[in-house]
Formats: sequence, C-alpha cells, structure tokens
Amino acid sequence: MIGTLSSLRTIGLILVSAAFLAGGVSVWLWTQSTANWRDHQSAAYIAGVTLYDALQNGTAPPAGVTLRALSSEDQAFAATGQFRQITGTTSASRLTIIPISADITPQRVGSPLTLAILSPDITYNIADLPNRDGQTAAETTGAVTRKFASFCSDPVVIAKLGDAPWLSIDGAQVWGCEANPADWRLLAVLLAALSMVTMITLTLNLSSDFTAFADQLRNRRRLGGPTKYDATGPQELREIVRAVNSYLEVERDQLASRAAVLSGVSHDLGTPATRLRLRAALIPDQDLRQKFENDIDSMTNIIESVLTYTNAEMNAEAPRKLSLTSLVDAIVADYQDVGRPVMLQQAKEVIVQGGRSIFMSRQGQGVVPSETDIIVFARPVSLQRAITNLIENALKYGRRAHVSITATALTATVVIEDEGTQTSAQDIEALMAPFQRGQDTATIDGHGLGLTIVATIAKLHGGSLMFEDVSRGVAAKLEIQRN
Repeated sequence: MIGTLSSLRTIGLILVSAAFLAGGVSVWLWTQSTANWRDHQSAAYIAGVTLYDALQNGTAPPAGVTLRALSSEDQAFAATGQFRQITGTTSASRLTIIPISADITPQRVGSPLTLAILSPDITYNIADLPNRDGQTAAETTGAVTRKFASFCSDPVVIAKLGDAPWLSIDGAQVWGCEANPADWRLLAVLLAALSMVTMITLTLNLSSDFTAFADQLRNRRRLGGPTKYDATGPQELREIVRAVNSYLEVERDQLASRAAVLSGVSHDLGTPATRLRLRAALIPDQDLRQKFENDIDSMTNIIESVLTYTNAEMNAEAPRKLSLTSLVDAIVADYQDVGRPVMLQQAKEVIVQGGRSIFMSRQGQGVVPSETDIIVFARPVSLQRAITNLIENALKYGRRAHVSITATALTATVVIEDEGTQTSAQDIEALMAPFQRGQDTATIDGHGLGLTIVATIAKLHGGSLMFEDVSRGVAAKLEIQRN
C-alpha cells in the first residue's frame, strides 16, 4: 500500500527513519535489560557478602534475606546428608553442595561455611565460581548468591557455619524468580527481526512492481499484450508507465498510418495495373508482352510484401495454443500435393539431463519420444507465413527443402535445410535487412522482404532466426518460445 501512495524518495525516507527508530528502540531495550540484570546480580552479590558476615559475626542479615533454624527432625536429616527429606523439598530436587573455606588471618581464624542447595530444576555448576588468590569467604558466598540470581529458580538453601546448627536461608526477595527484572532482550530481537522483515518485504514489493512491468513490456508483442498499461506502484513507476503508454500510442498511430498509406497505394495502383495488364494483352509481340506482365506482377507483389511486413509489425493477430507438429505437417503436405520437393524429417529423440540426488552424484537421463506432439502458444497465420517463406527460399536457392522440428521445455525450433545452394549462412544473415538481396539472385524472383518478415515474426514469438552451414547446404532455424 505504501508503494501506491508515495514516491521512491518518500518511501526511502520512511524506511530509513523506521530502520533507525526500530534499531534505536531495540538497542535501548537490549542495553536496559542488560543493565537491569547486571544491577540485579550485583545486588545479589552484595547480599551474599553481607550474609556471610552476618553468619560469621551474628549480625542482622541483609534486607530481603531471613534466617531460620531447622527443626530437630530436619537437623537430623541434614546431619546425615538426607537433605531431600527436609521440609519444603522433594525427592526429585537437585542437590548441590558448596563448601566454602574459612578465612585465616593473623588476627582471626573464621569458620568454614557449607551450603546445601536444593533446586527443582537446576544443578549449580561450582567449577566456574571465581577462585583467585586472596579471595575471602564472603566474596565466595557473594559469587554463589549471584549465581542464584542468574537463573529463574527458587532454591532451598541450607547453611551450616562451622559447628553451628543448620539454618534455612530464604532470599527469594533478592535472588528468586519474582525478584528478576523484566528481560526485554527477546523483545528487542523480535522487534529488530520484524522491522527487517517488513523493510525487506516492502523493498521486494517495490522491486517486483518494476520487474512485473518490465516483463509485461518485454512480452507485450509476443503475448499480444494490452494497448496500454495501468499506472500502479510508486510515483516514479507511474510516470514511466504513462510515458510508455504515450510512446505506444504514438507508435500505434504511426504503424496504422503507414498501413493505411500502403493500403491506399495498393488500392490506387490496382486500377492502373489492371489497365496496363489489359493494354499489354494487345501487344502482338509475345516476348514484349510477357515482360510487361512480369513488371506489373513485380510491382503489385512489392506492395503486397510491404503490406505483409507492416501487418507483422502491427502485431494484429492474437496468439493461441496450437500444435506446431500439425501445422508443419499441413504445410509440408500442401507442397507435396503440388509436386514440390519438400520433405518432412522424423524428429529425433531428445535426451534430457536429470538432476543430481542425495543418493547419486551422477546425473540421470531421460528420453522424450520423437512422436510427442509439440504444443506452442503462437500466432498460427504469422507462423505459417514465416515457415512458408523459409521453404520458398530453400526451394529458390536449392533443389529441395528438408523440414524438421526440435524442441526443449522452453523453446521450439523449425529447421529448414536447403540442398545444393552455393550461399553460405553468413551471406544469408547479411540479407535479413529489408530489401537486401544477394549477388546471385538476379534471375530469382523476390523483393528482399521475405527474411525480414520471418525475423519480425520470430521476435513476436520471443525467438530469433538463425542460419547454419550443414552438409546439404544451409539450414534456417526459426526458434520460438513455447509459452
């Protein structure tokens, strides 16, 4: 929708601004969450340091942490290491025991601290706890409580300082799940991914608008496209579409005017040509009369050839699905019915390379039977005219014409080989411009538009006209797209 309302400049500014905004919000969410978690872990560390001092010195525990002596029954369980039998735990709890050595200084010798931690789903890894020279027991205790705060778990913590009784430590308000800060990092990633996907989608949609119009314009003549195109998409594309529509209208008017002029000339020449033909019939000299009639036929044929070329340029015939095999069979049969030396060669089987699979590194092969009917999307009258022109050229410059069809999944090619011609493929390709004829064609009828018409029809079908030297003579290859 954004592409239909704005220009590319506006869309670009919106996308860049949206990218900066989404990126800024994502970075803020990420950094804020990281800072909150860092502060949360630091508070848990300080609480652990203060907790050890409270246990060692008998002072008040840190805020949010309460100490409670175990019952005599639980004391017995703890003394024998049956921590999973203590009230508030389950047999499925995961047990982690962390011994913390006492501080030994010249002034004072502390007591060792033993922590028994029971968690419903976490076994705490004590191997990654910090251990440096001069590290105090309070710092070690702070590292343990910071690890508590790193996970969303509500462990049951049992502690014993030296020979003192076992105590239950409740620090849920400091390192429990409810104390965890809001973590927006996943939201930041989702926001960044969503904004990126949105911008990529909009960019691809804009690109597809231009690509779709280019494909329509490229295939306009081949597929019989519309006379004008709808102006959709961003403002720049709409301007391009309007300019193309204007150009197509001018081109259409020029071709129509050219065809009208040529049609008028052909009609106007019909009357004097008829009079000349009648007057030529009164000439008693047969040779002179024949020359006059040949000149009149040549003049009218030139006009008809130009009209045919113009009609091919105007792309007047609508394409449809047809059988190229049947069309070529019918053309060859028409020549054979009147005794012309035109032969249809049996198509060869086509070997198709398959793709590699995960089970085989070697490519497989498939064979397309030669009797397969070749279906194309084409203009039957124009295609028949092109094939006929190539056959006529082969008969003019050679003794016979050999016709065959080859096809792939995308293209179909009609091959017409002449026999005995002295002209090379390079020489014939130079004659594809209008009214160009070879040096050895002085005694052959023609006006130099046959190959031009064929090449124009080939382009209308998304193909081309090529020539190749073969053993018999020269092969003309009319290639068209099948779809």
